[in-house]
Amino acid sequence: MSRENFNDLIAFLAVAREKSFTRAAAKLGVSQSALSHTIRLLEERLGLRLLTRTTRSVTPTNAGDYLIRNIGPHFDQIESQIASLAELRDAPSGMIRVTATDDVIAYLLRPKMEQFLKKYPDIKIEIHADLKLVDIVAERFDAGIRLGEQVTKEMTSVPLTPDIRFVVVGTKSYFRKNPKPKVPHDLLKHRCITMRLPTHGGIYAWEFEKDGRDVRVRVDGPLIFNSIFPVRDACLDGLGLAHMPEMVAEKYIADGRLVKVLQDWCPYWTGYHLCFPQHHQNSMPFSLFVEEMRYEAGTPSVS
Repeated sequence: MSRENFNDLIAFLAVAREKSFTRAAAKLGVSQSALSHTIRLLEERLGLRLLTRTTRSVTPTNAGDYLIRNIGPHFDQIESQIASLAELRDAPSGMIRVTATDDVIAYLLRPKMEQFLKKYPDIKIEIHADLKLVDIVAERFDAGIRLGEQVTKEMTSVPLTPDIRFVVVGTKSYFRKNPKPKVPHDLLKHRCITMRLPTHGGIYAWEFEKDGRDVRVRVDGPLIFNSIFPVRDACLDGLGLAHMPEMVAEKYIADGRLVKVLQDWCPYWTGYHLCFPQHHQNSMPFSLFVEEMRYEAGTPSVS
């Protein structure tokens, strides 16, 4: 579409919203006759009547309504983004609200917060720790951090990590008393440390995959938690096997306190994403936060 067409669409939106050629012309700083000519040429190019004109009012036709609903929000967003550039004249400021799980806060958000807040000291970030997949819009969050598989089609998402995997781990002392599982269903013979999912209230079934075969095992054990860090700590105490994001176990695997098992059954998942509503009115602080958090291929892994 030519630049002139964009200008003509802006003129159409002004007339449709003001419901008056006189008021729209004053708002755009053009003459009423020039504005009327612009709209007439736009209608001729499209082959559609966009406005119904009477001596008392101007109302959009069905085609006009369609344009207002579908292109109006895009032009509004452009105007909002241009207006937000004014914030660059001074130090960006404002509040950003994010919801994420405990481990994501510890391993993804915390490492980047110090540098971000040094660069933008007037921006405040409120971080809400919750394992539940909260309704981002209803709870008035700017964004949530979720695995790629959990991002819905109504959301825009930005990758924060490469693909990740969950691992099954136990201590050497545990395996001195118990054989290592060779296939997922061997876990039914083990003491496993489990998690209750707040969204549905059930115990999380451990998920595995190999050679295109998906397996879910409803493990059992003496302890149930609702956060990953107590699960990890109980596992470190030798109280059972645990299933957790590899980034949470990495340090303890490296120093030998935890041992991975069933590695060939632990698939990679689409990594963590920062997700937010498609029509989120991005402020400058939020845009800066997104760019700070964005994962670029070739940057160090989270694990």
